[in-house]
Amino acid sequence: MSEKLHIDTLIHARWIVPVDFGGSIFEHHAIAIRSGKILDILPSTEAKQRFSVSSEHNLSDHILIPGLINSHTHASMSLLRGLADDMPLMTWLNQHIWPAEARWVSEEFVADGTRLAVAEMLRGGITCFNDMYFFPDVAGHVAAAAGMKAVVGLILIDFPSAWAGGADEYLQRGLEVHDQFRNSSLIRTAFAPHAPYSVSNAPLERIRVLSDELEIPVHMHVHETIDEVHQNISRYGTRPLRRLEELGVVSPSLMAVHMTQLNEDEISSFADSGAHVVHCPESNLKLASGFCPVTSLMQSGINVALGTDGAASNNDLNMFSEMRTAALLAKGVAKDASALPAYDALRMATINGARALGMDRETGSLEVGKAADIVAVNLGSLETQPVYHPVSQLVYATGRDKVSDVWVAGRQLLRSGQLTTLDGQEIAARAEDWRSRIARYDH
Repeated sequence: MSEKLHIDTLIHARWIVPVDFGGSIFEHHAIAIRSGKILDILPSTEAKQRFSVSSEHNLSDHILIPGLINSHTHASMSLLRGLADDMPLMTWLNQHIWPAEARWVSEEFVADGTRLAVAEMLRGGITCFNDMYFFPDVAGHVAAAAGMKAVVGLILIDFPSAWAGGADEYLQRGLEVHDQFRNSSLIRTAFAPHAPYSVSNAPLERIRVLSDELEIPVHMHVHETIDEVHQNISRYGTRPLRRLEELGVVSPSLMAVHMTQLNEDEISSFADSGAHVVHCPESNLKLASGFCPVTSLMQSGINVALGTDGAASNNDLNMFSEMRTAALLAKGVAKDASALPAYDALRMATINGARALGMDRETGSLEVGKAADIVAVNLGSLETQPVYHPVSQLVYATGRDKVSDVWVAGRQLLRSGQLTTLDGQEIAARAEDWRSRIARYDH
């Protein structure tokens, strides 16, 4: 008998959903991990014969899926969760959120808020997030320290903030952050101009050039509300997407977030551009922003990823909930019960997000050679019985509370529901300290 190959980790599960092109579902298989990457996916009986292991997990009631990718967040805004609810977007921003940020945003705020968000996301099966906020260097270091992947946004907005005083400084500091993480295995960067109504033409033109030079994405709110469209027409004489096209921003590098206000011509031209859409269904519903035409976008060949938005407008970072809401909402908008099936919703939360971020060769699916970014979800509880179709059960009948274990690049960051790299009690205490400070000032 040949000698067994020694590997780091072997995870056996009742089901494995690799999120491949064929829509595969493997039963009674195992994932072999070595040096942070997936070495093999094979039947459990064969795996036991082939490998000796340092760490072995037998998850007989579980489904293994790729780590979820939250493609649009404002992570540190978790400290503003519930501060202002039940009002339109611009009222919410102008009268509540932006004044609170002007007073409170600092390196300390971003560190504590991001740490809270990272803990919440890991507990909910999210292994990578695409962030847009001030002090992106701080957010990147917090995520890396926890062992989580992130794309931190090099924020740009026309008005001054605690991070920068004007366009030149935003761009300069953003490029410095990009250099900081150039060699990081966990943290990447993207340009993050806030929105068409808050970033003028000259900075957008500079971002287009820099994005091409550095080969990094552009992450931007686009066509979020009808008010945004009207503002842009009043100020520039055209709709926001048309303006961005004229500036050269609409390209395969663009991740356009929300996209609730679209006509057929815009969908067609956007599809031709190769750009990506990030759908945030629950935030759009809560702010009454409108409905992203997901089915039409996907039928046009547009890659549609999924995000939660920030916890100040959602009010959670729950990608299981977003998958379910996205699937149900798409059916209602399309008036078609077959629109956006469960497996497609899972694709939006995994490989589509990786593709939008330019990370699909590394993560987003469970394939040999990719990073071992893996989530185990327990489908053995009464609430998820019986299981006829595990992916349907995952999307329509379970939630993040059933996430038991999470690995990022083969490192276990959640073990039997417990964080391994973060102190939950300390994070909660810091969040309460911020609540007491902010509430005392605002109320």
